[in-house]
Amino acid sequence: MPKSKSTPSKEHPLPETYELAVLELEDLVRQMEAAQLPLDELLVAYERGSQLLTFCRDKLSSLEDQIKRLDEGQLKPLTGVGE
Repeated sequence: MPKSKSTPSKEHPLPETYELAVLELEDLVRQMEAAQLPLDELLVAYERGSQLLTFCRDKLSSLEDQIKRLDEGQLKPLTGVGE
């Protein structure tokens, strides 16, 4: 059975951090835009890019949720500062 394109393989696990994922994604985009990849590798790069994009979106969503929890009633806008 073929692997889902959103499932990272053992040879290409997801990066440990958001920043590493963005760097890898930027490199893939550069290669794809420069037409440096044969068609077979282009498809593999596209699938990897899709995995990285999903990873980055999930990380950002998780951080947004954490910030919302911190903001709920705990942080108040500063008023009168510098006025």
